[in-house]
Amino acid sequence: MISYEKLLDDFKALLKENDLKFTKQRELVLKFLYENNEHFTPEEIYMQLKQQHPNMTIGIATVYRTLTLLEGSEIVSSISFGAQGKKYEFGLKKHHDHLICVKCGSIVEFYDSLIEERQKIIVDTFGFQMTDHVMKIVGICKDCQIK
Repeated sequence: MISYEKLLDDFKALLKENDLKFTKQRELVLKFLYENNEHFTPEEIYMQLKQQHPNMTIGIATVYRTLTLLEGSEIVSSISFGAQGKKYEFGLKKHHDHLICVKCGSIVEFYDSLIEERQKIIVDTFGFQMTDHVMKIVGICKDCQIK
């Protein structure tokens, strides 16, 4: 995985390219996602940062704008939950797909080489050049089925 120092340098360059200032608040959003291997709504990120840094002034709008910038540059990725919004994760980790529970909202990451191979066969069959793909399987997790 990319080092945090390299990521921070890339982030500063991205901000400069977009005529934005580097701020500690923006860095905290980046660092939070880098250090946490889960999926978060912007509101969850905001609340966690406020708890972790009670003396720091950070606005929800800063979190949203930073996430939009990071997603646009593929530093973070998101999973859409329709009307419920998006959940974000650090995007520069090894490729994986998701199982999403519609009852409790849990997200399980998985990788399956057979699925990856089938995708290659499918795009070759149709003469399609794949640049990326996102797979999410929506259903009910084991715990919620038991309840």
